[in-house]
Amino acid sequence: MPQRDEVDRIVEAWSRERPDLDFAPLHVLSRVGRLAKHLERARRSAFAVAGVEPWEFDVLSALRKAGAPYQLSPTALVQQTMVSSGTMTNRIDRMVIRGLVERRTDPNDGRGVIVLMTASGRERVDEAITSLVHDETALLSRMSAGEQERLSGLLRKLSLDGE
Repeated sequence: MPQRDEVDRIVEAWSRERPDLDFAPLHVLSRVGRLAKHLERARRSAFAVAGVEPWEFDVLSALRKAGAPYQLSPTALVQQTMVSSGTMTNRIDRMVIRGLVERRTDPNDGRGVIVLMTASGRERVDEAITSLVHDETALLSRMSAGEQERLSGLLRKLSLDGE
């Protein structure tokens, strides 16, 4: 018999109190929610090591994944980070002050702006992603590679069905 966890105890209590309901979804989604909290702690820890906030990591990682010269338009950053343009403007302003990014005139459109990651921004995002991958590997260490692959596929299916 597998080891019982808090979700098992919660479902058991609800089933006792409300036998008219099927609590099967809680077995999956409550665990996903709890794992999300563990992941959020790991992310915050990894980002703290690198000296960046989660929202700064989002912007810096979008720039880093764009490849050299690590620049994107504010519109592209809005699309990739799923925040409003006003929020992105505020974030860019704050990151410019911290020396993580620079604003430059778009060479292809003199009226446009591009956001360019600085060397400091690149160092921090690289440190953050290294720490994050290490921490996430530790979170998954109790599962075999095959189990991780199966879980990934199932979560992908659930994620795609929810979009």
